[in-house]
Amino acid sequence: MTPLAFEEIIRRLAAWRFPAGIDGVVGVANGGIVPAALVAQRLGVGLKLIALNYRDEQNVPRHTAPQLLSAVPGLGPWRKVLLVDDVYVTGRSWLAARALLPAEVEVLPFVLKGQTDFALIRDIEGCVQWPWHVG
Repeated sequence: MTPLAFEEIIRRLAAWRFPAGIDGVVGVANGGIVPAALVAQRLGVGLKLIALNYRDEQNVPRHTAPQLLSAVPGLGPWRKVLLVDDVYVTGRSWLAARALLPAEVEVLPFVLKGQTDFALIRDIEGCVQWPWHVG
């Protein structure tokens, strides 16, 4: 497991070119809460959460599909949002969260780590230790 310093994540976020016109950020809880808060703060927009569970603490799927654990947040006037999670492995959690949001809202993906174009960190193999996780 590779530890990541908070300062390194902030440095990378500061350099990331986010799309223009983002109205708000929806974070996939629980893993995406801190990443979504950091992105919302960086963009100066609001934050809402949707809680799903798919994987356990060892990153192994515990359900056949992601399970909704919260109410789906209303997006009000938001028409273009970033849907933020900590990691993108198979995309199942992100796709499940997207399917629950209104179809007429433009939902763009962003994750901290994954082998995908919309991931902040693509150059570190394997699991990472986020600075906000203890234990």
